[in-house]
Amino acid sequence: MAAPRRIGILTGGGDVPGLNSVIKSVVYRATDLGYEVIGIRRGWEGLTHQRRGSDLDPEYVRILDRINTRTIDRTGGTVLHSSRTNPRKMKTAALPPWLDPRSIADKQTSEGVYDLTDHVLDTIEHLGLTNLVTIGGDDTLSFSSVLYERGLPLVAIPKTMDNDVNGTEYCIGFSSAITRAKEVLNRQRTTLGSHERIGVFRIFGRDAGFTALYTAYVTSTRCVIPEFPYDIDALAEILKEDHRNNPSRYAIVITAEGAIWRGAEIAEVGDVDAFGHRHKMNVGEVLATELKDKTGIEAVASDLTYDLRSGEPDMLDSMVATTFANVAMDLIRDGIGGRMAAIRDGKYGHVSLAETGKPPRRVQLDAYDTDRFRPKYSDREGDPLLLTPSLGPAPD
Repeated sequence: MAAPRRIGILTGGGDVPGLNSVIKSVVYRATDLGYEVIGIRRGWEGLTHQRRGSDLDPEYVRILDRINTRTIDRTGGTVLHSSRTNPRKMKTAALPPWLDPRSIADKQTSEGVYDLTDHVLDTIEHLGLTNLVTIGGDDTLSFSSVLYERGLPLVAIPKTMDNDVNGTEYCIGFSSAITRAKEVLNRQRTTLGSHERIGVFRIFGRDAGFTALYTAYVTSTRCVIPEFPYDIDALAEILKEDHRNNPSRYAIVITAEGAIWRGAEIAEVGDVDAFGHRHKMNVGEVLATELKDKTGIEAVASDLTYDLRSGEPDMLDSMVATTFANVAMDLIRDGIGGRMAAIRDGKYGHVSLAETGKPPRRVQLDAYDTDRFRPKYSDREGDPLLLTPSLGPAPD
């Protein structure tokens, strides 16, 4: 008898609402097409740590079916769990405990760092995977491209609350993040007003200001974004004006985590992860201190970051996640690999994985009023529903 066709699926990087909707939809569609589905746990770690030559290790691999995925789309997070493992840059301490570094000495790329790409490919062969579906942001997608270039039939699905993956106008998790931010910010208005404060809300966006800009759009507040190093004195004057003109005597500004004012230096802190990233110091707290000094008004910082990952997906993320999963399965059905499900010009489609290797998308400043620190609301006729400028035709 012919070996069963098996699809592997994994989620990498930070979790977002909507991942379980993708997993369930892939499983349901795959079973219709006659595939088995293997869930890879903990992102790429599941393929670096699964011991070859052994049975499926439940710590890293799960068989998925319609029964055990039936209700997972009703919750957030990812039932497969995740990690920020980068198989091309595995430090000695991160290697599987059963793997002797001496046995992979030829894979050492620098002192104490190993490239386990060949190991991952061998594990995929051992698991009998004929296709792989990866769900993630730039880092997960970058290693997806490596595997495809090595001959693995692979399709990808973009997710990130920053909405900055190149090649698509929308990433899973973005709408839910805005929905959560709007709810939290509007609840805190009462406390800000009661104490007549300036509220500084820090939000995701290391390189791109989409999350800050869109939250400001739906809450009618000020925002600062990474794409525009701003004049903090000008921002302080506008917030004083907002505070004075507001009957409740409060003002609000949303800052993306990567937004800085001219002349500022926001240090990076913490350990470097496997993809070379470090966290910036909490820019919200630093900005609140500066604004208090410049305005004479008490300013408080609130962090709207990890709360935005929690909970079930909103309607838009549920719909996009389900549709992206089916676009991916259409590609697998048609024998097409090396593609990423995407939205282009407001329409579902797919693009080359090579697109994800380009720098992250960034907010175009014609959507942002740099003098008033807020989104532009006028002259929107002809824009897509989500106001994102078209990326043009999907590249081959």
